[in-house]
Amino acid sequence: MGRAQPCSVQRRCRSSPRHHARRMSDAVRAVERVARLSYGKLVARLAARIGSLAEAEDALGDALTKALETWPDTGVPDSPEAWLTTTARRRAIDHARTGALPTIYEQELTRMAEERAEMIPPATDPRLPLMFICAHPAIDEALRAPLMLQTVLGLDARRMASVFLMSPGTLGQRLTRVKSKIESARITFDLPEGRDFADRMADVLNAIYGAYVVGYNGIPAGDRKAASLAEEAIWLASLVAHGFPDEGEAHGLFALMLFAEARRPARIDPANGALVPLEEQNTDLWDRALLIDAEKALRNATRNPSLGRFQLEASIQAVHAARRRSRATDWSELRLLYAGLVGLSPTVGARTGEAAVLIEKDGPTAALAALEAIPEVARRSYQPWWAARAHALARLGRIGEAREAFDRAIGLSDDPAARTYLAGCKARLLQS
Repeated sequence: MGRAQPCSVQRRCRSSPRHHARRMSDAVRAVERVARLSYGKLVARLAARIGSLAEAEDALGDALTKALETWPDTGVPDSPEAWLTTTARRRAIDHARTGALPTIYEQELTRMAEERAEMIPPATDPRLPLMFICAHPAIDEALRAPLMLQTVLGLDARRMASVFLMSPGTLGQRLTRVKSKIESARITFDLPEGRDFADRMADVLNAIYGAYVVGYNGIPAGDRKAASLAEEAIWLASLVAHGFPDEGEAHGLFALMLFAEARRPARIDPANGALVPLEEQNTDLWDRALLIDAEKALRNATRNPSLGRFQLEASIQAVHAARRRSRATDWSELRLLYAGLVGLSPTVGARTGEAAVLIEKDGPTAALAALEAIPEVARRSYQPWWAARAHALARLGRIGEAREAFDRAIGLSDDPAARTYLAGCKARLLQS
């Protein structure tokens, strides 16, 4: 007898709308998971072999679309990454055959055997060279962070535009031009060496930190989109720290961001939406697991200390984090660390932070002197400087001047939570 045919009930179950919807849901989840975890890795591998960053992104985008069309019918493959890589590579070959990119087709044919022979993954994560490309000195510094987030993590311009203070169209156009510049300048997909490596590593870390700061100080402070951007930046920092275990500054940056992120739950007062200053935060709300990870990252940084900015800033945050156990802040230790940071990197932010510590350690008069020593051109529009000045003046009882400084700080703040907090400080001045 021949093989029994499935009954009509079985056929209806397998082809029912509910069954198809479930398989569609499985396919969407699989695509989202690969795009979230492996986008940068796949783009990096494709770009290194195709020779074009833009073409690699286009090919992978088409492959992801093809997966959404195919997987609901065929099922999610055992190796979604391999399926997407093969599909994207075929798309690039087909494009090359049209004559649009003749050299790509030739390169791809010669590399097919090499790709098939790859039995062991490379020791270096393929996303790392891509990050160094995004931080190339030929690229506008303001675009390095969004370019890194787009090419390594797959974030689109629409998602990033508001936090980088650009319209989606403008950001998208600028990123497209940058990618064209990468190709026309023939920037290689290899890790730099020597002095170039050190300089580019600094640029990579600065770009990651820039993305994190934009996300951490999102508008408003509790905005989920901004918080998500901060999380993505932390993930990039972990990737660099893991990829370069001997780079103390990479671990220092990772620690710095984890310390800051651990305090996020206590950063906003749920009663009125006001920002809660670090020294007034409820330490019981801090994320203990993140603090443990931050301390571990800082220990990794000190194994190969380089007296870098991020190691010092992470050490400063570690002193603040210690308040969770000691219930007191070691202002003397903070003063020493800030002195080292200012000596190494005398930015307006570092000098303003040092002055804020002086308010508690040496008094408001010393703090005002430190603030006034910062060049006027640097401090003129720097909101934390005006906030620190307002607090110092308030401590001295110079109420009129303090109110004017609070007004200036409020006017320079884009964060509603920060404005609410500063307005409360000003109101308490009037009541005193």
